[in-house]
Parts: sequence; structure tokens; C-alpha cells
Amino acid sequence: MSNKASQPRFDGNWIKAEFDNNPPFKVTPISQFLNKKIPPREHLLKPWLPKQGLAMVYAPRGVGKTHFALEVAVAVATGGEFLGWKAPFSLRVLYIDGEMPSADLQGRLKDIQKRTGLIPGDNLLIMTPDEQTGAMPDLSDPKSQALLQYYTDVDLVIVDNISTLCRTGNENEAESWLTTQAWALRLRAEGKSVLFVHHAGKGGNQRGTSKREDTLDTVIALKHPSDYKAKDGARFEVHFEKARGFSGEDAEPLEVSLNIDEENGYQWNWEKIEDSIGKKILKLKDEGLNQSEIADELGVNKSTVSRKMQYLKAKGNLE
Repeated sequence: MSNKASQPRFDGNWIKAEFDNNPPFKVTPISQFLNKKIPPREHLLKPWLPKQGLAMVYAPRGVGKTHFALEVAVAVATGGEFLGWKAPFSLRVLYIDGEMPSADLQGRLKDIQKRTGLIPGDNLLIMTPDEQTGAMPDLSDPKSQALLQYYTDVDLVIVDNISTLCRTGNENEAESWLTTQAWALRLRAEGKSVLFVHHAGKGGNQRGTSKREDTLDTVIALKHPSDYKAKDGARFEVHFEKARGFSGEDAEPLEVSLNIDEENGYQWNWEKIEDSIGKKILKLKDEGLNQSEIADELGVNKSTVSRKMQYLKAKGNLE
């Protein structure tokens, strides 16, 4: 027996009649869209973290992800800067830390305050496991997302890190990321930005599904230089693997080091990787190494050393 009466009608006339007064989606004719006054995107941290921006920084364990993310948080909260990236305004930031003991987190923030002399005040909100009576939020669970909504009256949410704060599902499956992605997109629609902190896998890429990168404006990879030694401490390269809305010199990779001074606290030093390689080549050349030995020492191709030496000669820095 046919059950046609209970089947929904999907003909065009029915859809038009059903939604004429309350269409399910907003669709704008191009003539109207091109004439809309849409303000250009502002930045929370120039050039890579725009307003309503979604970004991710990832690295292997121990490279400096949390150092990096906390510095970004303080820069945005105070209208300061980090590694030459400037925050035009002082804005509200929620920093959600999923694993660091409160004492360690407090120590790092005090170090940043000592170095910068800037006080974030109530612009920087901290959520940490040690201060909770229950579990930290699970950003892959809609119920947990709804509870967190109470605390997201901010301009930037920093999630440190995906492994500890997105606990539902399999991190290698694209479908498991969709709930967290939808949460981030909702925040973006509300005018907020999100910075995710994540681990690198054994192969060096961000761990788990690559679908995380689809909606992101910026993806930053932190990695140790090829000549890194454990005694160097926090020394890493900054590589922009995805750079929507900026390019050229703004997107060039950096070499960064954290220098600790017991009297004056610590200071960040940075320079473009190309400049750093040039200085290392000059130093090794002065020590008597040939091109092949320099390439082995730096962990780069001999052709890279040859090209860089030609450039240094043209600039008059090398005979």
C-alpha cells in the first residue's frame, strides 16, 4: 500500500510557498553585494591575526608553543607587540589552558609582565585546570560549548591545546573536528577570533586530520633549526604554512630565540631565516669550513650554501 500522503513534498512551488516570508538562508544579488559598505578587516595582531580570524600554531613538544601563545595573548590584551607583530588596540582575551599547572602558568605570565612592563589587567582572562572543581570544557562537545558561551564575551579566544580541550571523537577523523569547527565559526560570526594551539605529529606536520586547516586564515608551524642543541632552550623557527590576506615580506619565516637574563628577565631576539643563515655561513667560513662542510653543519643543501654565498659576495659581505 502506498504511503504517499505522509511523504514530504519537495517541488519548487511548495518550497517557495513555505519560505517566502522566512527564507532559510540569506542570498544577496551581486548588484547589492558589490554596493554593500563592508569595512575592511582590522587586525588583532598585524599581519597574521585578523579580527574574526581563525588561526592555528603547532609544534612538537617542548619547542615553545605555549611561550608563543601567551606572548600573543598579552600583546593583544595590552595593545603591545611580539616578534615585531603589533596589536593596534587593547582587546579582551580568554586564554584556555588545558594542561599547565597554575604555578608554571603564573610564572610565565609574570616573566612576560616583567619584560614588557605592561599589565593586561582584566583584559586577559585565564582558565586553567587547577582552578576548576570539575573537568575543563570539551570543545568538541556541544553541551560544553554552550556552557563556555558565558565566558566568551571577548575579542580573542586562545585554545591551548586541541589535544586536551577537544576530547570527544578521534583526532585523526575529519568528522570529529566538525563540531569544534562549527563552534569556531559561530565565534567568528559573532566578531571574535580564535587561535588554536596544537601538537605536531611524528612526521612534523600538525597531528591528526588536515581538515582543521580548511577554515583557518593562518597556520603557523614552529620547529627547531637544523643546528639546534638542547642547551639553546627556546629557540625555534616560525613558518607561515597558510597565510590568507598577507604575503611577501610579512610571510617570510623567522628564527627566534629566548635569551634569559637573571637580572633583566628575558628577551626575545628574532631575524629572518635568510639573514640568520647568512650570518652562520660567514661564521663557519671564517672558521675554515668549505661549502660542503658548511652545508653539513647547517643541515641544508650544498646548493643553498652556494646560492647564499653568491648573494653575500654581491653584497660585499664575503670575498
